[in-house]
Amino acid sequence: MFTLILSFLTAFTFAYFALPHVINIAREKNLCDEPSERSSHTISTPSLGGIGIFSAAIFSIVLWTPFRDFGNLQYILCAFIIVFLIGVKDDISPISPYNKIIGQALAASILIFKSDIMLRGFYGFLGFHAGLPSAVYIALTLLAILMVINAFNLIDGINGLAGSIGALICGTLGCWFFYVERVEFAVVAFTIVGAIIAFLKYNYSPARIFMGDSGSLLVGTASVILAIKFIDMNYFMEAGQKGKIMASPAVAIGIMILPLYDTVRVSVTRILRGKSPLLADRRHIHHLLIDYGFSHMQATGILVSVNTIFILLAFSLNRALEMHGLLALIIALASSLTYWLHKAVLRKKQKKLILQ
Repeated sequence: MFTLILSFLTAFTFAYFALPHVINIAREKNLCDEPSERSSHTISTPSLGGIGIFSAAIFSIVLWTPFRDFGNLQYILCAFIIVFLIGVKDDISPISPYNKIIGQALAASILIFKSDIMLRGFYGFLGFHAGLPSAVYIALTLLAILMVINAFNLIDGINGLAGSIGALICGTLGCWFFYVERVEFAVVAFTIVGAIIAFLKYNYSPARIFMGDSGSLLVGTASVILAIKFIDMNYFMEAGQKGKIMASPAVAIGIMILPLYDTVRVSVTRILRGKSPLLADRRHIHHLLIDYGFSHMQATGILVSVNTIFILLAFSLNRALEMHGLLALIIALASSLTYWLHKAVLRKKQKKLILQ
C-alpha cells in the first residue's frame, strides 16, 4: 500500500508542477488548438497536456515499480513512448489517421510479443474458446488494443472527460490488482491516476490545457494493458481464488463502457452513412449532451457517473449472470440510455425551431 501511495503522489506532484510550464511554453510557441466548427471550445488552448502526464507517469513508474517482479516493464514503457511520440507529432503537426494506426500497431506488437499482453481466456465470449490457433489470439488482442487506444482519443472532446474516465478505469483496475497482490500492475495504474488527476486541475472548465493525442493515446494504452491483464489473469485463476471475477471479459467491457460503446456506435453510424469510421464528426455522446444544453463539466459529471454505475453493475452481477447475459444487459442498458438522449436532443431542437 505504501508503494502505491508513493507512486500516486510522485506522479501527481510531478505533473502538477510541470503542467504550468508546459502551458506557458505552448503559448509562447503558439502550439495551441484553434477552435473549429466541430470544436466544443471557443478560444485558442494549448493541447500538449500529454507531455505532463507522460513525463510524470514514466518518472514515477521507473522510480517505484518493483522491477524484480516486473521483468516485462521495459516493453510496456517502450509502448508508452511510441504512442506518446505519435500523439505529440499529431498535436504539433497533424498526421493521417492511417499513419497513426500503423504506429499504434507497432506499439501493440511490442506489448503482444515482448510483454505477454495477450487475450487468451474468453469464457466462450462471442463464440471464442480455448485451444484456438495462436494467430487468432494475436489478431484479437491487436484489434482490442487499437480499439481502446482510439476510443480514448475519440472521447477526448470536452473538458475533463477523457481524463476523468481514464482515472476511473485505471483506478478501478488498480484496486483489483492491489487486492490480488499484483503490485506491479497496481503501481502502473495508480501512477497514471495520479498524473491524470493533476492534469484535471488544469483541464476542468475553464480549461487552461487540453490532453491532446499525446495524453489520450497514452491513457488509452495504459487502460487496455490493465484491462487485458485483468481478463487474462482471471481466466487462469482457480475458482474460489481471492479476487476471482467470473465473466471477466463482460466485466472489463462494463468498466470501459463509455469509450468502447461510444466508439463502436459512432463507427457503425459513420459506415452506414457511407463515410470512413475515422472521419471526425459531432455524433459522440458527449456532443449530444452539449447539444442538449449541458455545460462541459455537467456533461463530464453525468458520463463519469453513468460509467461508475456500469462498473458497479458489472461487478455486482458477474456471478449472478453468465457471460452473454451480463454482456447483453450492459449493451441493452447503454443502447437504451443513448437512444433516450438522442430523442431528447431531437425534441429540444424541434421545440426550439417551433419557438423561432
